[in-house]
Amino acid sequence: MKNKIAISPCTGMSPYGLISRVVCLDTIQETENTTSICITATSADKEGFRSLIKKYPIIAVNGCENACVDKILKQKGVKTIITLNITEILNKENLKPSDTARLNEKDEKSVKLVKTRIKEILDNIY
Repeated sequence: MKNKIAISPCTGMSPYGLISRVVCLDTIQETENTTSICITATSADKEGFRSLIKKYPIIAVNGCENACVDKILKQKGVKTIITLNITEILNKENLKPSDTARLNEKDEKSVKLVKTRIKEILDNIY
């Protein structure tokens, strides 16, 4: 059996945060042996998340260069196995999400691009 990998998305209220959330949810639904880490609950030190963040290797999916996911996990004593920056990935393809709450057709291209990147990472881990 493969070991489980956790994915922790940015939950910021920006278009990049939305892409991060959708990418992570889709990836977890479409990929075996993955789970999500709620970075907000982790930051709030919610019971249950203290042990969860130390149980599985974590891929951090930051929305931007502020890298809040990495910073919060570092404050909790956890180092991610891989860190992604949605803004960097999308900028390389000249994609710019446009809404904080709804995806349009162009934004779905952004989701697909980042999901492909995460799935490549997971394939390399397994």
